[in-house]
Amino acid sequence: MQSPTPRLETRNLVRRFDGRAVVNNLTLRIFPGQVTCLLGPSGCGKSTTLRMIAGVEQQDEGEIWVDGRLMSDRVTRVPPEQRGIGLMFQDFALFPHLSVFGNVAFGLRGSKAQKRERVLELLNQVDLLRYVDCYPHQLSGGEQQRVALARAMGPRPRIMLMDEPFSGLDNRLRDGVRDETLRLLKAENTAVLLVTHEPEEAMRMADEIALMRDGHIAQTGAPYNVYSRPVDHDAVAFFSDTNSLRAEVHGAIAQTPFGQFLAPGFTDGTEVEIIFRPQHVKIDFDRSDGGPLPTPKDGTPARGIVERARFMGSESLIEFRMDFNDSLLRVLVPGVFIPNKGKVMWLTIRRDKCFVFPLARD
Repeated sequence: MQSPTPRLETRNLVRRFDGRAVVNNLTLRIFPGQVTCLLGPSGCGKSTTLRMIAGVEQQDEGEIWVDGRLMSDRVTRVPPEQRGIGLMFQDFALFPHLSVFGNVAFGLRGSKAQKRERVLELLNQVDLLRYVDCYPHQLSGGEQQRVALARAMGPRPRIMLMDEPFSGLDNRLRDGVRDETLRLLKAENTAVLLVTHEPEEAMRMADEIALMRDGHIAQTGAPYNVYSRPVDHDAVAFFSDTNSLRAEVHGAIAQTPFGQFLAPGFTDGTEVEIIFRPQHVKIDFDRSDGGPLPTPKDGTPARGIVERARFMGSESLIEFRMDFNDSLLRVLVPGVFIPNKGKVMWLTIRRDKCFVFPLARD
């Protein structure tokens, strides 16, 4: 069976500035109706990647393909307006002197009647038909964003590139506008590449996440897989706070103050770090400090002293000063739990939620 052709494919894209590779060997494949989030910290090359795909910036190496047709390499360069690509950015870039109708109609081809029909269809889709004669300054931020979406969808692009388009909206509006935007794009079978530095946004929106770091893709996969099967410590830390234990492997076992951890595939003497998230630390609420230690399924309990506790809204964050190494360990507990500073408690770690990586050297 022949594999489907990607709507958008980049092959080994490279972009250099002053001899430094801002984008380095970047390869992506996005299919019709698929939403891929290019997720990474500021300055990692996300926006540069979008500009190269759009055609407003030329790559130094690599290829860009749309529906099996070469758009750009070191020799070929199809102009941006012929690539079938729509663009949405953080600043909505609406023309202040044009009405909502004029903004959406801008760039449409066809007769006057055809343009009008398409504009009214789009405004109806984004529920803005009643504002057809209004101007951008008369609209809210969410309404302006929907006008920008309607304008971008007007030419029926095969691909939509979105550079943090929802970051200018307040939290109350963001979720609704974001979800409706994706619903409309999927209904058009548009391939979407969305740039963000917010893990929660990527988890909510993406069919696939491409985790970008220092100009290259560190990991790709479905949101659950990227979150639960990270490739290294940095991939874990990008999605949440982390705790870390250091240990040395002997006989595929790493011995820690929390007991033994399996470390298959590591040779004896290898230094590793065991990474786990704050929500995967368990507090033994039943044990008094003077009683005997139980034998829990989550390994050996370790003793910690409360350093600080804060209520975070739906959960509480407690920082413990551990007996070993005088280190701090962060714990998330659902609901309200504010123990007094200095309180002694015993902690265990969920073995099935830990990651063992080679110790990173600076």
